[in-house]
Amino acid sequence: MTLSRDERIDVELPRGTVAVSALLTLPDECWGGVALAHGAGAGPEHPFLVGVADALARRGVGVLRFAFPYREAGRRMPGPAAHATATWAAAMAALSGWCPAVPVFAAGKSYGGRMASLAAASGAIEPAALVYLGYPLHPPGEPEKERATHLPDISPPQLFLSGTRDPFVQPVDALERVVAGCRDATLAWVPGGGHSFEIAGRKRPAEAIGGELGDAVAAWLRERSPQRPAA
Repeated sequence: MTLSRDERIDVELPRGTVAVSALLTLPDECWGGVALAHGAGAGPEHPFLVGVADALARRGVGVLRFAFPYREAGRRMPGPAAHATATWAAAMAALSGWCPAVPVFAAGKSYGGRMASLAAASGAIEPAALVYLGYPLHPPGEPEKERATHLPDISPPQLFLSGTRDPFVQPVDALERVVAGCRDATLAWVPGGGHSFEIAGRKRPAEAIGGELGDAVAAWLRERSPQRPAA
């Protein structure tokens, strides 16, 4: 049996504490927990993230999807990176409370994953591993503006899932070079996949695409999962 419920997470920002909405999915027996962040243009309720979360839960992983403060406030453009990293810190702390005595991981779609990497590089969070669902290496058409200088500073294992047609990682050998320069990183390509892993000529619901990736993420996390602490 899987329990799903709405939650609120308090985030400490310079202007004061704000509460952001969250969706918690807990299987009966969890061997791990994942905080799952949305991309810049969609919230935690997006069907792609629903698919990822459901797949993880089926495989025994608790999942916390949460909103960044700008999304909670109804704005379309992300706020300062410091607000996002503070939100990541609050989400990971909350997840650890809801999934005690198991390893907790950080995962995010595009912007959400990049903000997780900044939080990890700065020490704001200490996940057992990080997963990037379409890491936005650079703005489309501007490969000279890489967002990768902090990635080699991250100690936990990192999984980069990316489509070979994603405009945020062209040319693809740039992402391969970046991943090769990280301490412990794995790159998995989705042939023909775009930024949301859609494949031209193959129509699939976003939830189904997310479910396939969620299965792959769960398998990778299981391999990388630290042993459960002794009782």
